[in-house]
Amino acid sequence: MYDEKGGGSLSTERTAMIETSSYRLLTLAVEGAVATITLANPERRNALSLAAMRELLSVFESLAGDSKVKAVVLAALGPAFSAGHDLREMQCAGDEADVARFREIFDTCVRVMTAIQSIPQPVIAQVAGVATAAGCQLVATCDLAIASTVAKFATPGVKIGLFCTTPMVALTRAIGRKRAMEMLLCGEFIDAETAVAWGLINRAVAPERLDDDVRSLAQRIAASSAFTIGLGKAAFYAQVDLEQSKAYAYAKEVMSVNALDADAREGIGAFLERRAPDWKR
Repeated sequence: MYDEKGGGSLSTERTAMIETSSYRLLTLAVEGAVATITLANPERRNALSLAAMRELLSVFESLAGDSKVKAVVLAALGPAFSAGHDLREMQCAGDEADVARFREIFDTCVRVMTAIQSIPQPVIAQVAGVATAAGCQLVATCDLAIASTVAKFATPGVKIGLFCTTPMVALTRAIGRKRAMEMLLCGEFIDAETAVAWGLINRAVAPERLDDDVRSLAQRIAASSAFTIGLGKAAFYAQVDLEQSKAYAYAKEVMSVNALDADAREGIGAFLERRAPDWKR
């Protein structure tokens, strides 16, 4: 049967286990320890309008406090993962009064991107099609990304006179300076194979395998302690831009605290006793 909430083919047994929540421009489905957010405005190529970004921010903030959810998948309906900001909201007369509205749009975008990396659960982008501008930024921001082999990525703002400056932040950190500059200055598409080689996505798979591969990755993550995963994700982003000596100084303190936790004690004990761990959280 076809599940309109999740946008995929699901068995009756599986559907019965899924809790869904409806928003106007996205859907949320929670199955076991995995939550799936699906951008659901394919008619507008899942544009990141102010309304869509507010919904995304709301759902990420709600998931952050959900201890049952251990991994989050960000998917989309239709041929585009996201075409970026809604250009209808970017039209203006060039007056100073428009600046406040633009600041609100980009501030909300920054808050969404920050939330993705701030919540304790790893967020996996599931990219079936095109991701451009802020849509490409969304992919670069997610902790992990798996794409279809037919997916394409671009930051084409330069072609319409609006440089992809905020997407540049995530893109540069994902693929490095020279590659990011090429994408930003030329505005041309790169294919999924190139996106893998450049580090924008983890891997590209055949379109018919995309859903299963993403679910498999999410479930492998969800098999571990939620506390440990959340601690490790926060530590990753805290150390990644530090110089090496400071990164090690920070990491050893985090690992010392981690070792004291009940789940670490349980995991070590289970390994030594050759049994499956029973995570406390």
